[in-house]
Amino acid sequence: MTATAKRPGELLWFALLGAGVLIGAVSAVNVLIQGHAHVYNVTREVPWGILIATYVFFVVSSTGLCLVSSLGHVFGIEKFELIGRRAIILAIITLITGFGAIGMEINHPIRLGIYAILSPNFSSPIWWMGTLYGLYLALLCGEFYFLMRGHHKGAFALGMIGFIAAVSAHSNLGAVFGLLEARPYWHGSFLPIYFILSALVSGGALVALFVYFNHKFRGIDLPKAYQDFMVSLGKLQALFLVILIFFVIWKIIPGLYGQPPGKYEATMATLTGPLAFNFWFFEVLIGLLIPVTILLNRATRTPFGVMVAGLLSTVGIFFMRYDLVIAGQLVPMREGVDGLVNGLLTYTPSITELGIVIGAMAFCLLLYSIAEKFLSLGEQKH
Repeated sequence: MTATAKRPGELLWFALLGAGVLIGAVSAVNVLIQGHAHVYNVTREVPWGILIATYVFFVVSSTGLCLVSSLGHVFGIEKFELIGRRAIILAIITLITGFGAIGMEINHPIRLGIYAILSPNFSSPIWWMGTLYGLYLALLCGEFYFLMRGHHKGAFALGMIGFIAAVSAHSNLGAVFGLLEARPYWHGSFLPIYFILSALVSGGALVALFVYFNHKFRGIDLPKAYQDFMVSLGKLQALFLVILIFFVIWKIIPGLYGQPPGKYEATMATLTGPLAFNFWFFEVLIGLLIPVTILLNRATRTPFGVMVAGLLSTVGIFFMRYDLVIAGQLVPMREGVDGLVNGLLTYTPSITELGIVIGAMAFCLLLYSIAEKFLSLGEQKH
């Protein structure tokens, strides 16, 4: 184990994370005592709220971490071998956190798990989502075990299978939305591909954050190998972001051209309606334009610049998930629905929902911080 003496600020860091986890725990207990209907702001018309968006954010991040880490020990790009163990353990943690978030959204998650095994519905994308992500988690755990033991052939084999499982599970997650014909904003073959690309951006952003802050918190400068890695990662992230911008543009155009019913109203809700600030400020400016500007400029594509771009992208991508989930539900599916504002349904997360999101974020960071402190996550050469 690699436990070290406590450094200045370490106790404060763990105290802040502990407080965040406590907020989440109190919120979860409030749900158990009062029930979903009394503490969540989801309704029959808008049944998926911020917890579904949080679930998508975490599982997308997990997939992205797996895909980025596979560049090293699966595809043999030497610079990326440095981050294999850290990326995989964080992929495991983010996936578990995502399961926790959706578990708090479901009334009876244990019953769901039981009936998913006893009475599987093979035609349901949601059943396949749970099955594929369960398999993916098992493969991640096996891959991490082999990486920690230095068993590179085993890590390569499970890494390759895990890569396939990650792409399969994640494209299926896009299908959960894309196959909903009753929700025109989501319906189509675009989302499965879009989810995989945005996962690469999420994974690269988180890798930049943990590489930079792992050294910063220990009070040491980035070694030359990590500096070179960060610059290479920055170039790769710039490519991912440029392609993602292209995808975002083409996500909007079909919703405007010809004003297709249902899709047009949801698109306008994103561009000029209740989600417009989220979209233009957080998604476009914070999540895409500023990071890609930093990374395309050689003068700012430094380890610090790559970290800043990663932080901004992570924030922007969270709002990207939220806007996608909510926008698809704002157009009413039937006439005579009460409480419409400018012809749209409304949704604002409750205090309890926000508390669970804070708890999920803190829980994820706490688990990773503990892993960083007590596990030997430095990469060994093949």
